Amino acid sequence: MSDAGRVITIELTPRDYRASGGRGPFRVWAADPNGDMIALVYFGGNPGWAKKLLPLGEPRIVSGKLEAYGQDLQMVHPDYVLKPEEAGSLPEREPVYPLSDGLTGRRMQQLAAQAVERAPDLPEWVDASLHAQRDWPSWREAIGAIHADPADAKARERLAYDEIFANQLALMLVRASSRRRRGVPLQGDGRLRDLLKLPYSLTGAQKRTISEIEGDLIQSIPMVRLLQGDVGAGKTMVALHAMLAAVEAGAQAAMLAPTEILARQHFETITRQLAGLPVTVAILTGRDKGRARESTLMGLADGSIDILIGTHAIFQEAVAYKRLGLAVIDEQHRFGVAQRLLLTQKAEKPPHLLVMTATPIPRTLTLSNYGEMDVSRLDEMPPGRQPIDTRVMSGDRLDEVVEGLSRHIGRGGQAYWVCPLVEENEASDRAAAEARYEELSMRFPGKVGLVHGRMKGPEKDAVMARFAANELAVLVATTVIEVGVDVPNSTLMIIEDAERFGLAQLHQLRGRVGRGSEKSVCLLLRGGALSETARARLALMRETNDGFRIAEEDLKLRGAGEILGTRQSGEAAFRIASPEQVSSLIHVATDDARLLVDRDGGLASVRGEAARLALYLFERDAAVALIKAG
Repeated sequence: MSDAGRVITIELTPRDYRASGGRGPFRVWAADPNGDMIALVYFGGNPGWAKKLLPLGEPRIVSGKLEAYGQDLQMVHPDYVLKPEEAGSLPEREPVYPLSDGLTGRRMQQLAAQAVERAPDLPEWVDASLHAQRDWPSWREAIGAIHADPADAKARERLAYDEIFANQLALMLVRASSRRRRGVPLQGDGRLRDLLKLPYSLTGAQKRTISEIEGDLIQSIPMVRLLQGDVGAGKTMVALHAMLAAVEAGAQAAMLAPTEILARQHFETITRQLAGLPVTVAILTGRDKGRARESTLMGLADGSIDILIGTHAIFQEAVAYKRLGLAVIDEQHRFGVAQRLLLTQKAEKPPHLLVMTATPIPRTLTLSNYGEMDVSRLDEMPPGRQPIDTRVMSGDRLDEVVEGLSRHIGRGGQAYWVCPLVEENEASDRAAAEARYEELSMRFPGKVGLVHGRMKGPEKDAVMARFAANELAVLVATTVIEVGVDVPNSTLMIIEDAERFGLAQLHQLRGRVGRGSEKSVCLLLRGGALSETARARLALMRETNDGFRIAEEDLKLRGAGEILGTRQSGEAAFRIASPEQVSSLIHVATDDARLLVDRDGGLASVRGEAARLALYLFERDAAVALIKAG
């Protein structure tokens, strides 16, 4: 049973034939050398050929994917069935392709072989000296080799490099296109920022970043800057300084948030910080209708609204700005390139763009996913901010955790309880959010709320608003709270089945607490059987609150495509290049792409024409066309 889910090669002796009624499958029950039985399953057609292939009592070498079916083991349409004396003809390695219903692995191999046979010889897009230094095969040779032997290291490295090179070239072309455009320089005079009365001093990292942004805003080339900052590092204050600088220069600023509740949180925070200043702030979300909406639209059009905060509603067709000079996008990974462009097209000339994320991004991925942007990092936390006390506990101690939660609520505290599933699954005995909500509601009637991704937005926002208003003591949730409402009174985070989450995702969830002056605690409830990766992940969470260190470790443990446990929307995904290959080849590919653009004549040169093919093959040409159209 331990081999279930893997492709295995095993000697089996057929013992019995069993035909199902109607159009059901035909099964050959066969014994391995230990006497354990495995069903070889065939669908469709006359079973005679299966009987001929697997005669009773005669040993056969069988290769295919072993699967668990109830209490039994089975192999559906084995890839190979050979006589023992033919075992030497079995390939040591072969490619495995994604399949759809009705398509077998063998048929897919045949189709791939035909495609490779027809693949043309393409002109070389890799710099000649680099190609010789690395001793790489040509693109066509690499394609042929990788389909014949997936473990061919040189072929894999060559194709991984091609993918990374195409990505970096696309980003470089986007950046060059952006720098050719001309925007409006915004030279603030400081009169509004000088009026800000803050109860604390800015950190050195905030001051440095604000200075970088000011330097960008005064240029005629539109700013495109990514601001990374851990939860609580003060990104919103940096964004506020940038927006005030734009207003001082006579322009409008807009801030885009991924959810309505986060937009309203930003609106309330910024309105409070600007109290008494001659700055008009408005909010626009999908919920705003009627006269209030019309008034906001008129204020934007006539310029009487200085700063607009909202959801995707702020770049709808009916929204027109008199002079949009700066667009701020919060939680960048929730928005794709197309949405960014819609917002930047709301001005006669391209506005300056500041995108922010509280998701720490490893330096390698910053280069590969945000290569068209300048990057600022808030790597310093405000003074007085207490680290969150993180503890790992066995899920068997659930009763103790609930008792501790009861005491916490009794003292007036609030808590999050995060579950990884929305509903029970027959294949899993793990607690789902709905089941946990029912159980906790019985223990704490009227004090528990539930939010998950399948709820409609207004319904979800209403529950989170009740939690923010301290009408609920416990919020049971899935990862939808990873980016969400700021509740300083919530000082306890409980994450169930913590080993199932990625490191960066655990860090983001943990960041929902520790937002006030009180000491906060994060309990990571683990299952019984932990892999070495899961142990390392939980140990690091106990050890550090540094999101940037956690992000780097997460990349090593999980891979670039799963930095948050799920792929980030709007990000470039590498299909061929592994995280290790991205790390080792990214700088080489970036330098090569820069050589092509700066020395070799760009896409108009001979090598550039070849590079166009690479952009096409790795699906990076559409993004370039989209940016140029914008």
